[in-house]
Amino acid sequence: MSCLDIISDYGLRSIGLGERMLPRGDFTLCHQFTLIGSGLIWNIYFGVFALLFGFFLANALALAKASQNAWLRKPAEWFVFVFRGSPLFIQFFLIYEILVLLPRAGFNIPLGITTLTIATSWLTSAWAGALIVLFLNTAAYSAEIFYGALLSIPKGDIEAADAYGLTGWNKFRKVLWPTMMRLAWPSYTNEAIFLFHATTLVFFSGFPAIRQNGDALYYAKFFADKTFNPFIPYPITAFYFILLTLTLIALFGKINRRLNRHLPGAQIGRFRFRPQIIR
Repeated sequence: MSCLDIISDYGLRSIGLGERMLPRGDFTLCHQFTLIGSGLIWNIYFGVFALLFGFFLANALALAKASQNAWLRKPAEWFVFVFRGSPLFIQFFLIYEILVLLPRAGFNIPLGITTLTIATSWLTSAWAGALIVLFLNTAAYSAEIFYGALLSIPKGDIEAADAYGLTGWNKFRKVLWPTMMRLAWPSYTNEAIFLFHATTLVFFSGFPAIRQNGDALYYAKFFADKTFNPFIPYPITAFYFILLTLTLIALFGKINRRLNRHLPGAQIGRFRFRPQIIR
């Protein structure tokens, strides 16, 4: 079997396309690169959607933390504190246990002439439950980044907005939010990189992979167990994540330049990758 045949058979196996059975033996480098790369699709899925949904929640939490209304500020502070103060792996475990306790048949909502059933069993699958955990976790960390940037907005910018007569939503949309993004973006880039790395924890969580459609680490462990040689599949996994990190740095760097396009080149903050060893 040629490498092109292997890619054709296993390239999209992690999402249910191609060969249903895993290779039984005669594992080549092409098998390992293809299947681990196929599993990376799920890591990208978790990272992209958690980052997308978390971005909007993080903005809302940052504004709530900066609010003078205690009914908005306190819940936001406690949400950020809980998810930043506890390990991500423990969050996976606890939220999985909570989702398992939900009724398997779902919730029945009587509507008079009929009854609406809201299914809950799908929440315990990795594609949904693990995504929820990552979404909540990155929202908490990003909210703290945005909150710090919001407090760091120069007073001159605020005074200039007031001088132009900007108030309320117009002031926030045209002055406060863009400035907050410019200040927060380098740190937010680090958070995005860490989030994609954290998607590997889904493999160790209680959320099951359906029909062996696992992530990159799932297939790396498969090859390590079958060949008794972890020094090939795990470096391949690391290689893929390095490529993913470089892609994120390039993409977020481009957005950073766009956010700072009106500033002289020397004043644009350069991104510095500072990996977080312990979170």
